[in-house]
Amino acid sequence: MATSSAQEFRNEPVWRQALAGSQMLLVAFGALVLMPLITGMDPNVALFTAGAGTLIFHIVTGGQVPVFLASSFAFIAPIIAANERFGMAETLGGLVAAGILYMLLSALVKLRGTGFINRLLPPVVIGPVIMVIGLSLAPVAVHMASGRTGDGAVQLVPYNTAIVIAMISLLVTIVASVWAKGIFRLVPIMFGIVVGYVLSALAGIVDLTPIHEAAWLAMPAFVTPSFGWSAMLFMIPVAIAPAIEHIGDVLAISNVTGKNFIKKPGLHRTLLGDGLATSTAALLGGPPNTTYSEVTGAVMLTKSFNPRVMLWAAGIAIVLAFVGKFGAVLQTIPVPVMGGILCLLFGSIAVVGLNALIRNQVDLAQARNLIIVGVTLVFGIGGMVIGLIEGIALCSIVAIVLNLVLPGSDAAWGERIHHNEPH
Repeated sequence: MATSSAQEFRNEPVWRQALAGSQMLLVAFGALVLMPLITGMDPNVALFTAGAGTLIFHIVTGGQVPVFLASSFAFIAPIIAANERFGMAETLGGLVAAGILYMLLSALVKLRGTGFINRLLPPVVIGPVIMVIGLSLAPVAVHMASGRTGDGAVQLVPYNTAIVIAMISLLVTIVASVWAKGIFRLVPIMFGIVVGYVLSALAGIVDLTPIHEAAWLAMPAFVTPSFGWSAMLFMIPVAIAPAIEHIGDVLAISNVTGKNFIKKPGLHRTLLGDGLATSTAALLGGPPNTTYSEVTGAVMLTKSFNPRVMLWAAGIAIVLAFVGKFGAVLQTIPVPVMGGILCLLFGSIAVVGLNALIRNQVDLAQARNLIIVGVTLVFGIGGMVIGLIEGIALCSIVAIVLNLVLPGSDAAWGERIHHNEPH
């Protein structure tokens, strides 16, 4: 099966790979546009580091895993908080340290095997944390679909106009992903964004001024980090949640493609790829780069399993990073359009987490499992704060600790993945 799949990938037309790669870049808009705009980073730098990070990941993993790297939304709130406390330079230094944590996890997996992960991060831990990432972002999608900023503080577009555009964008995406045929089924999100953008232009809510003022060619505004212990200690726990999300993503991709990526190229390599990409991005002033569930959801929707598609997405991202007007275009996509699309993509994140529980047959009738999942969901979605740790970072730590201290154990990843391997 692996040989036939590889042969199928080799025979796939280049134009189809390039088009699918362009769509993956559109899928990454949530991270590539919202992340830098919300956190004060440069979107062109984010494009460059996402492309470079994806290439680094594929070099480390041998180009076997069909993923595109960009920034997990789990980092948004911590980056904003760290920027307020320590400044952007030290925040970037903290993100470099977060990438190093990935590398340390990679080394532990290499030395002790996946059994270490099975014990520390079983499905009962990973599932609810990924669900928290998706569900905690649901208000952001709803606010944007309603014409407000992500935090709901400012009404950017009249509600009646925004909700119509958002719902049409969402409907077009759903229709294209379910009923479109051939090549058109590969670009449902592109359809949704294009239709939504056209409707927004007709409604007069697209501001083209940034595009006119931007230069065609421009160097991304790279930023050099500085390092402070306070910022690094603040940011390191935050990396636990995206690390858990990463494992869930790799498992989800393994289940969808019928290949065991935990075994080959190995979880230690995928974690190392994420770590190197994250630290490299932070060294250049970009947001952290990890495998993230928005793209996983898109891969599941479009069935784009060819890793070369992601290389095309990476190359296009790097080229576009030097096109000043393209960065300006990204900023002109109205919030209702993005909000409509994100209603589907953020939901896909939660479903990935739920799928981890279902596929691995986590018994929620057991008291320990019920406690771990229940407390994790409430702490994460409710935004619980204990000391300097809050939200997703806190619920990740709580889930891990509860799993280690409560008596009993849950199903491990290894067995489940083994049953899903192709014969």
